[in-house]
Amino acid sequence: MRHAASPSLGWWDEGQGPPPPEGPTVRIVITQNTTLDGRVEMLDDWFDPANQDEELAAELMRQTEQEEVLLLGRQTFEDFRGYWPQQSEDTTGVAASLDAADKRVVSSTLTEPGWANTTVIPGDPLEAVRALREEPGKDVIVTGSITLCHALIGAGLVDLYRMFVYPHWQGRGRGFFPEDHPGTGLRRVEARAFSGGVTYAAYVPLAGLGSEQDD
Repeated sequence: MRHAASPSLGWWDEGQGPPPPEGPTVRIVITQNTTLDGRVEMLDDWFDPANQDEELAAELMRQTEQEEVLLLGRQTFEDFRGYWPQQSEDTTGVAASLDAADKRVVSSTLTEPGWANTTVIPGDPLEAVRALREEPGKDVIVTGSITLCHALIGAGLVDLYRMFVYPHWQGRGRGFFPEDHPGTGLRRVEARAFSGGVTYAAYVPLAGLGSEQDD
């Protein structure tokens, strides 16, 4: 049974025990597609955005309802920009949602994003995220953008980890967590399986909603 103890804990699963302490108004959420061996860098053909089952697409749209900002690194932003605006026959709602989203792209070289509703963050992304974290609003979602995600994890700025695990063993490539990241205790707060073989789980750090909470 899920219940909304507060706006910031609306995802909490009652069966997981007492909810974690209240965190910042805005949550920083990393959402990644990953392999069974934890690789998020796609070096094999295990993920196809055009081939998603309806249940999985519906779950993505449910999560999007809690999204305030989509934060991306430059490479992932350019990958998205080169694909999603051209999907005029998309029936899942993902293309329209991405087009309308408040997109922020971290880049020291990009000046004209070339996609509506996009703001370039040219400075320190960690400082920008710390500022976002203190604002009222919904979630800041980071996806793909491996270098940026690793920096946020290393800085203790992540409040929720979402993992869509695909039934593929890649054996190489960058992982969800940085290679040099110390062991991290996580608590699962959501989980489900999809008919196409993908499983989904969401986790919070055991230390609280982002390790900077304990500083």
